[in-house]
Amino acid sequence: MSFNGYTYADYLTWTIPEMVELIKGKVFKMAAAPRLIHQRVAGEAFRQISNHLNRKKCDVFIAPFDVRLPVHSKKNEDIYTVVQPDIFVICDSSKLDDAGCIGAPDIVVEILSPGNNRKELQNKYEVYEESGVQEYWVIHPDEQTLLIYTLVNGKYQASKLFTVGDIITTPILPDFVLDLELVFAEN
Repeated sequence: MSFNGYTYADYLTWTIPEMVELIKGKVFKMAAAPRLIHQRVAGEAFRQISNHLNRKKCDVFIAPFDVRLPVHSKKNEDIYTVVQPDIFVICDSSKLDDAGCIGAPDIVVEILSPGNNRKELQNKYEVYEESGVQEYWVIHPDEQTLLIYTLVNGKYQASKLFTVGDIITTPILPDFVLDLELVFAEN
Protein backbone atom coordinates (compact mmCIF):
# COMPACT_ATOMS: atom_id res chain seq x y z
CA MET A 1 0.00 0.00 0.00
CA SER A 2 1.48 3.34 -0.97
CA PHE A 3 0.66 6.57 0.82
CA ASN A 4 0.57 9.98 -0.80
CA GLY A 5 1.39 12.56 1.78
CA TYR A 6 4.15 14.12 3.79
CA THR A 7 6.03 12.36 6.55
CA TYR A 8 7.90 13.46 9.64
CA ALA A 9 11.13 12.97 7.65
CA ASP A 10 9.84 15.61 5.18
CA TYR A 11 8.72 17.87 8.04
CA LEU A 12 12.25 17.87 9.49
CA THR A 13 13.67 19.29 6.23
CA TRP A 14 11.27 22.23 5.93
CA THR A 15 12.55 25.76 6.52
CA ILE A 16 9.26 27.59 6.33
CA PRO A 17 8.68 30.49 8.73
CA GLU A 18 5.18 29.41 9.81
CA MET A 19 4.55 26.68 12.33
CA VAL A 20 2.71 23.74 10.81
CA GLU A 21 1.21 20.47 11.88
CA LEU A 22 1.07 17.30 9.85
CA ILE A 23 -2.17 15.33 10.15
CA LYS A 24 -2.40 12.08 8.22
CA GLY A 25 0.17 13.38 5.73
CA LYS A 26 -1.53 16.73 5.10
CA VAL A 27 0.00 20.05 6.12
CA PHE A 28 -2.02 22.39 8.33
CA LYS A 29 -0.73 25.89 9.03
CA MET A 30 -0.97 26.88 12.65
CA ALA A 31 -3.07 29.94 13.39
CA ALA A 32 -1.31 33.26 13.84
CA ALA A 33 0.07 33.94 17.29
CA PRO A 34 -2.60 33.06 19.86
CA ARG A 35 -4.81 35.80 21.25
CA LEU A 36 -4.44 37.08 24.80
CA ILE A 37 -7.43 35.04 26.02
CA HIS A 38 -5.87 31.85 24.60
CA GLN A 39 -2.56 32.53 26.32
CA ARG A 40 -4.18 33.31 29.68
CA VAL A 41 -6.31 30.16 29.59
CA ALA A 42 -3.37 28.00 28.47
CA GLY A 43 -1.07 29.52 31.06
CA GLU A 44 -3.46 28.96 33.96
CA ALA A 45 -4.36 25.41 32.94
CA PHE A 46 -0.67 24.59 32.50
CA ARG A 47 0.17 26.17 35.88
CA GLN A 48 -2.42 24.10 37.72
CA ILE A 49 -1.36 20.84 36.05
CA SER A 50 2.35 21.60 36.45
CA ASN A 51 1.99 22.46 40.13
CA HIS A 52 0.15 19.19 40.74
CA LEU A 53 2.76 17.13 38.87
CA ASN A 54 5.76 18.61 40.68
CA ARG A 55 7.89 15.64 41.77
CA LYS A 56 5.43 13.11 40.36
CA LYS A 57 5.75 10.45 37.66
CA CYS A 58 3.98 12.35 34.86
CA ASP A 59 5.25 15.39 32.94
CA VAL A 60 3.30 18.25 31.39
CA PHE A 61 4.40 20.15 28.29
CA ILE A 62 3.19 23.20 26.41
CA ALA A 63 3.44 24.03 22.69
CA PRO A 64 5.57 24.20 20.69
CA PHE A 65 6.69 20.60 21.23
CA ASP A 66 6.36 17.94 18.52
CA VAL A 67 4.03 15.05 19.27
CA ARG A 68 4.56 12.32 16.68
CA LEU A 69 1.73 9.83 16.39
CA PRO A 70 3.04 6.75 14.58
CA VAL A 71 0.65 4.13 13.24
CA HIS A 72 2.84 1.16 12.27
CA SER A 73 6.44 2.29 12.69
CA LYS A 74 8.39 4.87 14.67
CA LYS A 75 10.70 5.59 11.73
CA ASN A 76 10.57 9.25 10.66
CA GLU A 77 9.69 8.30 7.09
CA ASP A 78 6.69 6.26 8.32
CA ILE A 79 5.12 8.89 10.61
CA TYR A 80 2.37 10.93 8.94
CA THR A 81 1.05 12.86 11.95
CA VAL A 82 2.98 15.47 13.95
CA VAL A 83 0.92 17.83 16.09
CA GLN A 84 1.57 20.65 18.54
CA PRO A 85 -1.03 20.32 21.30
CA ASP A 86 -1.45 23.41 23.46
CA ILE A 87 -0.82 21.31 26.59
CA PHE A 88 -0.24 17.60 27.04
CA VAL A 89 0.58 15.15 29.82
CA ILE A 90 2.88 12.14 29.44
CA CYS A 91 3.06 9.50 32.16
CA ASP A 92 5.34 7.10 30.26
CA SER A 93 8.78 8.71 30.02
CA SER A 94 9.87 6.19 27.35
CA LYS A 95 7.69 8.22 24.92
CA LEU A 96 9.99 11.24 25.32
CA ASP A 97 13.12 11.88 23.30
CA ASP A 98 15.15 14.88 22.17
CA ALA A 99 12.72 15.51 19.28
CA GLY A 100 9.65 15.62 21.55
CA CYS A 101 7.07 12.92 22.15
CA ILE A 102 6.57 9.77 20.11
CA GLY A 103 3.30 8.04 20.86
CA ALA A 104 0.03 9.06 22.41
CA PRO A 105 0.08 11.43 25.37
CA ASP A 106 -2.17 10.45 28.26
CA ILE A 107 -4.01 13.81 28.19
CA VAL A 108 -4.13 16.38 25.41
CA VAL A 109 -5.57 19.86 26.03
CA GLU A 110 -6.45 21.95 22.99
CA ILE A 111 -7.67 25.53 23.28
CA LEU A 112 -9.90 26.72 20.47
CA SER A 113 -9.04 29.87 18.56
CA PRO A 114 -10.94 31.55 15.74
CA GLY A 115 -10.12 29.63 12.59
CA ASN A 116 -8.90 26.37 14.15
CA ASN A 117 -12.15 24.79 15.34
CA ARG A 118 -12.51 22.37 12.42
CA LYS A 119 -8.90 21.21 12.71
CA GLU A 120 -9.25 20.71 16.48
CA LEU A 121 -12.73 19.23 16.56
CA GLN A 122 -12.52 16.97 13.53
CA ASN A 123 -8.99 16.26 12.31
CA LYS A 124 -7.23 16.13 15.66
CA TYR A 125 -10.16 14.37 17.34
CA GLU A 126 -9.74 11.54 14.83
CA VAL A 127 -5.97 11.16 15.19
CA TYR A 128 -6.10 11.44 18.98
CA GLU A 129 -8.78 8.76 19.14
CA GLU A 130 -6.98 6.49 16.66
CA SER A 131 -3.61 6.85 18.40
CA GLY A 132 -4.99 6.13 21.88
CA VAL A 133 -4.91 9.49 23.68
CA GLN A 134 -6.81 8.58 26.87
CA GLU A 135 -8.36 12.03 27.39
CA TYR A 136 -8.76 14.88 24.93
CA TRP A 137 -9.80 18.14 26.59
CA VAL A 138 -11.22 20.91 24.39
CA ILE A 139 -11.38 24.36 25.96
CA HIS A 140 -13.44 27.11 24.36
CA PRO A 141 -12.12 30.32 25.98
CA ASP A 142 -14.75 32.66 24.53
CA GLU A 143 -17.61 30.49 25.79
CA GLN A 144 -15.70 29.55 28.97
CA THR A 145 -16.35 25.84 28.52
CA LEU A 146 -14.40 22.60 28.67
CA LEU A 147 -15.41 19.27 27.14
CA ILE A 148 -13.54 16.04 27.88
CA TYR A 149 -13.46 13.13 25.46
CA THR A 150 -12.50 9.92 27.26
CA LEU A 151 -11.30 6.87 25.34
CA VAL A 152 -13.54 3.87 26.10
CA ASN A 153 -12.96 0.67 24.11
CA GLY A 154 -11.14 2.62 21.39
CA LYS A 155 -13.84 5.29 20.93
CA TYR A 156 -14.28 8.69 22.53
CA GLN A 157 -17.17 9.39 24.84
CA ALA A 158 -17.97 13.03 25.60
CA SER A 159 -18.41 14.38 29.09
CA LYS A 160 -20.98 16.93 30.08
CA LEU A 161 -20.03 20.48 29.14
CA PHE A 162 -18.11 22.03 32.04
CA THR A 163 -18.02 25.77 32.69
CA VAL A 164 -17.02 28.44 35.23
CA GLY A 165 -17.46 27.13 38.76
CA ASP A 166 -16.89 23.49 37.79
CA ILE A 167 -14.00 21.46 39.10
CA ILE A 168 -12.33 18.99 36.71
CA THR A 169 -10.80 15.73 37.93
CA THR A 170 -9.31 12.81 36.02
CA PRO A 171 -8.39 9.24 37.01
CA ILE A 172 -5.14 9.71 35.06
CA LEU A 173 -3.90 12.21 37.67
CA PRO A 174 -5.15 11.10 41.09
CA ASP A 175 -5.93 13.98 43.46
CA PHE A 176 -5.67 16.55 40.67
CA VAL A 177 -8.27 19.31 40.49
CA LEU A 178 -8.54 21.85 37.67
CA ASP A 179 -10.45 24.88 38.90
CA LEU A 180 -12.26 26.42 35.92
CA GLU A 181 -13.01 29.54 37.98
CA LEU A 182 -9.27 30.25 37.91
CA VAL A 183 -8.79 29.10 34.30
CA PHE A 184 -11.36 31.62 33.07
CA ALA A 185 -10.77 34.31 35.74
CA GLU A 186 -8.97 36.83 33.49
CA ASN A 187 -11.50 36.63 30.66
